[in-house]
Amino acid sequence: MTAIPVPTISAKDLHDLLGGSAEFALIDVREARVTAEQGSILLAVSVPLSRLELRVDALIPRRSTPVVVYDSGTEGLAERGARRLGELGYTDVSVLDGGVRAWAEAGHKVQTGGDHVIGQAFGEWIEEIYQTPHISVPEFLSRLDAGEDVVLLDSRPLAEFENHSLPGGTSIPGAELVYRAGEIVKSPDSLVVVNCAGRTRSILGAQVLINAGLPNRVVSLEGGTQSWVLEGHELDHGRRATAPLPTGEALDAARASAARIAERFGVRRIDREALRRFRDAADERSLYVLDVRTPEEFETGHLPGSHSAPSWDVAPWVFRHIATHNARIVLVDNDLVRATVVASWIIQFGWGEVFVLEDALSDEALVAGPVARRVLGMPEDGYELVTPARLRAELDASAGPQVIDLQPSPGYRTGHIPGASFAIRARLADTVDEIPGAGPIVLTSEDGVLARFAAVELGRATTRPVLAFDGGTSAWHALGHPLESGDGTFLHPADDVVFLGWQQPDPQLRKAGFRR
Repeated sequence: MTAIPVPTISAKDLHDLLGGSAEFALIDVREARVTAEQGSILLAVSVPLSRLELRVDALIPRRSTPVVVYDSGTEGLAERGARRLGELGYTDVSVLDGGVRAWAEAGHKVQTGGDHVIGQAFGEWIEEIYQTPHISVPEFLSRLDAGEDVVLLDSRPLAEFENHSLPGGTSIPGAELVYRAGEIVKSPDSLVVVNCAGRTRSILGAQVLINAGLPNRVVSLEGGTQSWVLEGHELDHGRRATAPLPTGEALDAARASAARIAERFGVRRIDREALRRFRDAADERSLYVLDVRTPEEFETGHLPGSHSAPSWDVAPWVFRHIATHNARIVLVDNDLVRATVVASWIIQFGWGEVFVLEDALSDEALVAGPVARRVLGMPEDGYELVTPARLRAELDASAGPQVIDLQPSPGYRTGHIPGASFAIRARLADTVDEIPGAGPIVLTSEDGVLARFAAVELGRATTRPVLAFDGGTSAWHALGHPLESGDGTFLHPADDVVFLGWQQPDPQLRKAGFRR
């Protein structure tokens, strides 16, 4: 049966759409490294076809949202992605005719370097517009050597900070800087230096403290921990240093700072009745309700229907949570400080119509725990499940099945079922002849969900028995079965991630990555 053609949109019409006020979502369905190397459209959100069903519901909740899908222009991934979205219930889906190639040929800029370029571009824009002050690593060290009063604030989340940090720093990420800085910066005469791994988050962190009216001189550390290493200095590893939640004068100062930011950027507040109206109209106008507190606070108790989006992840990475442009965005926290700061970022970003919810967590039946991920189109048949016990027995046999692991490549390198080969789901059916052996194929993934989708697809492309591993690699590990680490066997290149300098074990390659 001939497939129904997918509607297309020209580069000119897409350019007009991007400049308008109507809702739209522009998604790039290629793998991350392909996007980084071949280039992307600035306002696009990366949603690789390999993981589409796992991510798209949260990113594009309204099924009638106009969605434009693109690839490089020759792979056919965009057409596959558009058809899959239609199967998942999206009713207004089109493909960019000619993909990125046509976009470039029409005279529009193609961005290279990653699937998150717009977040980095926002940081550069902030520095250019506000002339955010910065100092170099040598100047920072000379001030410390001279005995100056310097407070070093690291704008990255704690996990990154613990991995590597500058000596003497304190982790206060995202909008937590405005909220908690008063607990660390005790004198208005201290020089406040904000750092991150590179540039973007240090620029945003320094500028938001300036916007908040902190009386201190505030600067970003140029190049962050990368410049620190390139200058020949050692980093701390495993150190844990955080700021407490604000109380007393520090909390009063944070609230006053939020009020200044709200007035400067026109941050709008709504009450619960307005939120109810927004929810009632969510079939006509997309709505995102994001709780910008820490994940720990969110899981203690959150507003029903909200999603955890820590402030450091929303800015400048709003596209990790919201793929629809010009949608309604309602931000939630406990006392309007962090939500107001994040709202000011999104207003400057121009991503959507943003509001802060008043009295968000008071007199409300809150929900505890994390929000379960909603996976669309989960197949109920068309595949056979294999249990950990059965797989263990069959792997111990002389002619066991070939295990294919679909988890992200960094996770595969960290630990995979012995003998498993890495593969990318979107490429698997087209390369079935490259799968070793002639017997059964067992597909696994982190939790076994992605393996079920892939088992249905691969089963249509081969006569070999195809099974999905129930519970995935995490179930195997939970039962105490061994895992292998290292490169293993790659059926496809690890194009699912952009290999960053910090991931290089060789010090010289790591420094080359930093310079690049």
